[in-house]
Amino acid sequence: MSPSSRPLRYGIIGCGSMGREHIENLAAMGNEGGGARVTAIADPHAASREAALALCRDAPQVFEDHRALLASGLCDAVVIATPNHTHAEMMRDALATPLHILVEKPLVTRIDDGLDLLARAAGRRGGIVWVAQEYRYMPPVAEMIRMAHGGSVGRIQQVAIREHREPFYPKVGDWNRFSANTGGTLVEKCCHYFNLMDLVLGERPLRIYASGGQRVNHLDERYDGPEGPRTPDILDSAYAILEYPSGARAMLDLCMYAENSVDNEHITVVGDEGKLESLLPSLTLRHSRREDWGRRQAWGQPSGTARGVSVRRVWDTGIKYAGHHFGASFIEHQRFAAAIRAGRPAEIGLEEGLRAVATGLAAHKSIDEGRVVALAEVLPAGW
Repeated sequence: MSPSSRPLRYGIIGCGSMGREHIENLAAMGNEGGGARVTAIADPHAASREAALALCRDAPQVFEDHRALLASGLCDAVVIATPNHTHAEMMRDALATPLHILVEKPLVTRIDDGLDLLARAAGRRGGIVWVAQEYRYMPPVAEMIRMAHGGSVGRIQQVAIREHREPFYPKVGDWNRFSANTGGTLVEKCCHYFNLMDLVLGERPLRIYASGGQRVNHLDERYDGPEGPRTPDILDSAYAILEYPSGARAMLDLCMYAENSVDNEHITVVGDEGKLESLLPSLTLRHSRREDWGRRQAWGQPSGTARGVSVRRVWDTGIKYAGHHFGASFIEHQRFAAAIRAGRPAEIGLEEGLRAVATGLAAHKSIDEGRVVALAEVLPAGW
């Protein structure tokens, strides 16, 4: 029986918080579109395996080693949700199989690993490879993108993204406290946003300037290691400015000690004819056009009056599980499964996932060296 005529069988590699989030989304999909079942899980950490198993509606086979899961024959697709610095290893093993792959962001923490994965995947396997960059599927964000690409604000000139939020969540062994494991905050947390900027503008950035630091979070924490006690080194705040070939610009404003915010995620798209704003968690979308008032009245009328601004709440009633990402992961799983069944390519492939990582690494290089960094310094010639 082919995957097009029966439930897709999923293996979950990595049963921490994000792996369990994927299990919840797959359970919510149920029989939709042919159905989805979690038939295998793998994680070397016993507590994570037990927590994941408790969420599974079926009785999946449990493995400690991901390689045993990959060789089991129990899966049509795998979800890789292990710590960032292990993605390259997991992906190399998964790419050696015909299985479909959904790999969590960031794809990798080093450019060389990403290039190696691209070479391994090129033209030698049937399964699709999809990088989980789900922010584009959040309902107000998806509607904002649709409107922007439909010309509702004219030619897009600026994209600004602000995230003011809580510190990083605890992970197994607190692996995410160290840049060597995460790739750095602007890779771990912000590759979503860099990918979103590129998607909205339809361009690839030329250069980036960033400024950031570790100002508040984790400063008093100490972890024992083979070389003695270590202090977390992940940044908790940063600004970044990206320049694109057309002259358009994008900006990131990140603060991870601002959990007392209202609408902690605010995305703005400004064109020469109008403006769009997406706000989360209120699911608010604002839209205005300059000709609605500004150019038809005497210049000098003050801005900030909200005159001519439409405001609405945007939601997708087809979402059956909102989860931690306002239903975006559910929609991404729907699309991933539909692509598998229809034989379509991934909407977010390896190259796109690697570009988002490259922008984050270039931002860290800019912070470390105090200068503008060209993406050509991070990516090989021809990219």
